[in-house]
Amino acid sequence: MSARYNVLVVDDEVKMQRILEIMLRDMQIDVVRAGDGKAALEVLAREAVDLVITDLRMPVMDGIALVKALHDAGQTTPVIVITAHGTIESAVTAMKHGAVDYIMRPFEVETVELAVRRALSLGRMSRENRFLRATLAQDWHEFIGRSPPMQDLYSLIAQVGPTGVSVLVAGETGTGKELVARAIHTASGRAGLFVALNCAGIPETLLESELFGHVRGAFTGAQAERVGKFEMSDGGTLFLDEITEMPIALQTRLLRVLQERTIERIGSNRSIALDLRVIAATNRDPKQAVAERALREDVYYRLNGLRIDVPPLRARGDDIVLLAEHFLATHARKFGKPAPALNAVARALLHAHAWPGNVRELEHLMGRAALLAPATAIDAVLARELGPLPAASAGHAAAPDDMPEDADLRLQPQVDALERRLILRALERAEGNKAKAARALEISERTLWYKLKKFDLS
Repeated sequence: MSARYNVLVVDDEVKMQRILEIMLRDMQIDVVRAGDGKAALEVLAREAVDLVITDLRMPVMDGIALVKALHDAGQTTPVIVITAHGTIESAVTAMKHGAVDYIMRPFEVETVELAVRRALSLGRMSRENRFLRATLAQDWHEFIGRSPPMQDLYSLIAQVGPTGVSVLVAGETGTGKELVARAIHTASGRAGLFVALNCAGIPETLLESELFGHVRGAFTGAQAERVGKFEMSDGGTLFLDEITEMPIALQTRLLRVLQERTIERIGSNRSIALDLRVIAATNRDPKQAVAERALREDVYYRLNGLRIDVPPLRARGDDIVLLAEHFLATHARKFGKPAPALNAVARALLHAHAWPGNVRELEHLMGRAALLAPATAIDAVLARELGPLPAASAGHAAAPDDMPEDADLRLQPQVDALERRLILRALERAEGNKAKAARALEISERTLWYKLKKFDLS
């Protein structure tokens, strides 16, 4: 394991404590032991623990009482319970009170390792989720941008967050769709986890198990029970990224979950009731995906309680420079260097680029610029990466050879003059129709209104 974890083993049998300790130390995990639930609570009161593994049947305080006590105290430390044959119902009861998994005795080493890794990963996700919730509660700190399209986005998130409706987030690759989904979850106030799954990043043969989980022996290689993403997100939010990449057959099962809010693990006939919110995302036009049969129409309508379109970077105006400065500062700190300055030429280069990779492309570019550029300016690096500044975007009101000797050489006024003329030309071609003019300029209508006011054209 990459990080050093600390696991509390709770069992009244010293031999079992020792067996689990040996297994965990072989995984490079630190171990602390307790003989019953009461002793475990004393340990938890004095030191940080990443995971609790507890037997169910113990004197003084048994495993179920321990799980309930942790739940009632607001403890978020994941708990795995160990149960002997014949006590499955007790294990299920423990899971209803907050345990994340259970291990049957006698068990194999691989079963313990798998359950421990999954629980530690779940605990890490929970901590990251709480950190994100605290951060976003501080006024959109995870978002950078003041442009009209982003203001519209913030407003939508604030409105839809508390409602609980399903949301379909659409936008080009690299626009930040998962960040939007996380913000919706935070605004919802749901106590459960935010669980993300990229439907395009998992082989089709494994995706069903990843979503629904499975029981031991459900198929070849299923040596232990597995909790799927649906169960992990119970009480919280499940984010299905690239939903159009989910196989149609699996979309049928997803539809049933959306309708009935119950699942069955693969190989099991037991229904599990869920309280979860589903947010899906796609970088394709959802209606086109339906037409092409990449997305079931009934699934589309179930997911599309509200659609949120994340604006592409090229439609966000001066946000491009704000983001570039943020990424430059972040990467410069990482490299132990001062952040390079964005001079007028660099800003013009950033505005002129089409950004097919959107915010992700800009972040990677600024990382390279922070590493390679001198502290004074980065225009040479950007010109090398993005190509020379096009004449039509260079910010000149006239070609350099046609400019008078005493012309204003400041770049921004020339850029504004060109932008003003382009807007007037678009409005002329659109016969005053602002929606058509905005489409021709490849900006949102709200952005066009903002620029009309800026250039005193309204």
